[in-house]
Amino acid sequence: MYQRPLLVFTRIRCAVYPLLAILLAFQTEAKDLPICKESDYHYEYTECDVLGSRWRVALPNKPSTCTGLPDPAKGTQCTFSCNTGEFLDMKTQECQKCAAGTYSLGTGVAFDEWDSMPPGFLSHGINLEAGDVQMNCSNSAWTPKGAFIASSTDECTSTLAYAISLKKPGSVSFQYLYPDNSIFFEFYVQNDQCQSSEEQSRWMKSTKNDWDTHYVQLSRGNNVLYWRTTGFSLNSNSVKPVLLRNIAISGVAYTSECFPCKAGTYAPEPGASRCAPCAANAYSRKGATVCQECEKEKYAGIGSGECLTRPPCNESDYFYTHTPCDSNRMTQLMYKWIEPKICSETADGAVQLPASGQMQTCPPCNPGFFVNNGSACEPCPHGFYSNGTVCTECSAGTEPVMGFEYKWWNRMPSNMKSSVYSNEYSDSERTTAWEVAGEYVYTTPGDMDTGYMMLTLTVPGYRLPHDASKQVEANKELAQISFVFETKCDADCVLFFMAGLSERNNFVVESWRGTNGKQSYSYIVKSNSTVSFTWGFQRNAVRTVEKQYNADFAKIYVVHITNVIDGVASQCRHCAQGEESACVSCPPGHYMLEGTGVCKACPANSIVHAEHQVGPEACVRCGPNTHSNKAHTACLSDCRLAVKQSDGESLHYDFSLLSSVATVQNSPRFTSRGLKYFQQFSIGLCGGEDRAMATCVDNVTESRKESSGYVCQSTIVPSDVRGQSVVSSQPFSVGDSLIGVTTESAVDSISSPENNFPTNTRLPDVIFYYRGSETTQACKEGRYTTIRLRCDPSAAGNDLIAFPSKCSEGTCDGCSFHLLWQSRHACPPCSERHYKKIESKCLQGIMRTTYVWQQSLLCFGGVTLPSQTVSACVTLDFWLKFGVSIGSVAALLLITISCYFWKKTRKLEYKYSKLMVTAGERECELPAADSCAIMEGEDAEDDLIYLTKKSFFGKIKSFSRERTSDGFDTVPLKSSSGLEMEMS
Repeated sequence: MYQRPLLVFTRIRCAVYPLLAILLAFQTEAKDLPICKESDYHYEYTECDVLGSRWRVALPNKPSTCTGLPDPAKGTQCTFSCNTGEFLDMKTQECQKCAAGTYSLGTGVAFDEWDSMPPGFLSHGINLEAGDVQMNCSNSAWTPKGAFIASSTDECTSTLAYAISLKKPGSVSFQYLYPDNSIFFEFYVQNDQCQSSEEQSRWMKSTKNDWDTHYVQLSRGNNVLYWRTTGFSLNSNSVKPVLLRNIAISGVAYTSECFPCKAGTYAPEPGASRCAPCAANAYSRKGATVCQECEKEKYAGIGSGECLTRPPCNESDYFYTHTPCDSNRMTQLMYKWIEPKICSETADGAVQLPASGQMQTCPPCNPGFFVNNGSACEPCPHGFYSNGTVCTECSAGTEPVMGFEYKWWNRMPSNMKSSVYSNEYSDSERTTAWEVAGEYVYTTPGDMDTGYMMLTLTVPGYRLPHDASKQVEANKELAQISFVFETKCDADCVLFFMAGLSERNNFVVESWRGTNGKQSYSYIVKSNSTVSFTWGFQRNAVRTVEKQYNADFAKIYVVHITNVIDGVASQCRHCAQGEESACVSCPPGHYMLEGTGVCKACPANSIVHAEHQVGPEACVRCGPNTHSNKAHTACLSDCRLAVKQSDGESLHYDFSLLSSVATVQNSPRFTSRGLKYFQQFSIGLCGGEDRAMATCVDNVTESRKESSGYVCQSTIVPSDVRGQSVVSSQPFSVGDSLIGVTTESAVDSISSPENNFPTNTRLPDVIFYYRGSETTQACKEGRYTTIRLRCDPSAAGNDLIAFPSKCSEGTCDGCSFHLLWQSRHACPPCSERHYKKIESKCLQGIMRTTYVWQQSLLCFGGVTLPSQTVSACVTLDFWLKFGVSIGSVAALLLITISCYFWKKTRKLEYKYSKLMVTAGERECELPAADSCAIMEGEDAEDDLIYLTKKSFFGKIKSFSRERTSDGFDTVPLKSSSGLEMEMS
């Protein structure tokens, strides 16, 4: 049975006092009725008033059966709630834990049993097809299936809705199984204002064979939940419906009771918020606290409510296969039980697993593969081919024939997978459908005849050989798949062959019923979107209890598909030597001499175009300030640039911080009907081979077109389409190759007019030139883009990317695009020449030096501005005082020396004059004997002065004389030879 909502939907919508009056009148009229027992009535809350208060009242379970109901009491606040695993005891108005074997969500409602449609749910089907097509969709509703509810599978739109009122913000969660992309499946919520949810998860993702959980937050108030599906498959019998289970909603008022665990689950402790499922080979009844193990001869799946008797094993419970090749390249035929094994080998009439076969030599690998050291088969590298043994390199002038060819089946190929597909969704975990058997792959026995045994081959895409490009316009043949098969049936079996986008999003190409001998079938691929091929085998469309047709089988011997991207090659063929040649046999950076098959190296820093590798003209030099990649297929920029100026100095740029992908939108545009849209550019400016690529996608149509490169453009519509807040469409590349990086206004016939972005700065703009390879009727030479990087040190945070004022969409002709990117990271690094120093005057012996940037600074980063420095200094007053002092000392010394020499001169003059007088008087006389007496005519006073008064230097000299041996000082006396003594 379903779990009824934990929120009581029957509410009393009258005020408190009128309600009391009604109860009083009821008691007055029922004086003769017996007194009510606790089992005769239940409690409910009135509606909340504006203050958030309410009353608890007792209501009889059946009217007019008893009297004497309890009086109304003050209820809990409207914001009151219980935790998970608890319930509200209305008698005490307190939360109590749920007993073991029961559970509750506290303030939630849960639906985990679907024997019938629970109250509150509404399901209906409508026809949303346009036109005059009339379709009866009255039976296209969701159908309860016990443990889950299933959607319809036809072309009608099937909606499952549930309305609930939340007292506080809550959430909804549910489990879903959505394995088939042939159905559109969406989930959304509408609130009080009928506004739908805008989450990206509105359109659900496929889950293939596993259940997934979806969680959405809900707002307070009324919420309507919608689960909606629409089928679009031509064969509704092969479409797998969407399944829902375990729907849980939180945020409701309260729950006044706990609910028992359903069969197959248990809750061992009190206060459980969920019941855990029983393990395999165990079961439980409703409200169980523990699971019971099955008896030895019985089994049960996970979450089972009972055990089933193991049936005797028979031939349909095992299958045969070939083991992978061992290190000696040996294999053997062996048998395996189908897992999980549920049959009994000991029951009466049970068969035993056959013994394995003899060891045999492994067959060779499939064409295009080779045997590695571990005896496993690996694909040959690109440019090589093989017949299944060793890889051989294609010679110059040839190209490998790409594809897949499977004719040996000792291991399932990596791009093929097997699965079981059942409309009934049995609880069996069996997934073995197709198994390898050496020379073929075949369908194994299943657990029901109505199940589909699916085998899917996935390919990455197709590429035509270039020498066949002229034929493709005539017959539209892109690739071809062919296979050899066989079926053997005792009933109405059918083998389907399907093609499409994926395993669950395809269409039936052909089908074969009954027994069919070994035969071949081919299918021409005309669209590059066909990347999945599926073979589905159904033994019987009518469900039966017994597995009556397990002996029916389908076998596939050979599968061959051509022109596969990243495929393998079994041979090489000569390729056309011309503009559209696909030869890739020359090493990177080499071209082929026409008609010789000889490869010659291109000049340094050049690339070779893949579509033209013949002759020296195949080498293309990279543009200014770019270099070739390792494969010599593209020119790159490492985001660094050195520009030499007219004054001889060089500017060094580093644009690494601008290399991440940036986006910019132009001003909004409007269609003729008023739809607003933008043109958005994605820019991946520069970088190495692992750089971030600018990518533009189409997220609306099924094509999911994607364009990537240096610069791309897409149309952005800010509206809600399929639950997406932003719709991107019409992506195309406007620059997938880098032509050059320079300050010049033209490179390789691409120009960037300076009048598009006028400037008055002396620093030149750095221009990146890009070219797009996609051509259109209007742009026969392709599109190109120029991006000017302009230094703006003031641009902090978001950089400014602008369009030309006269072409606000970035282009005036639709072929040439021009953008201006102003950023501080577009500036050269600062150096010492970008700042100057300012010295202050000397104050109190201290001088300060301050560094400031030059005016109109056009740099960023690099060296930092030096800090202010302080140094000692001497003022002018000090030097003036010092000069005056030195001058005074020098003047005094000069005066002293002058006086000394003046006096010395006077003495010498006196002595000289006296000597001359003496010599005149005695010129004719003989010299007399020396005498101590004063001679006549001599001035005694002069001699006395001379003997008694000494000069300053004389005194010093006299002090330095030594005493004689007799202890007396020697004193010179005036004599006739005094002058001579004085002179000495």
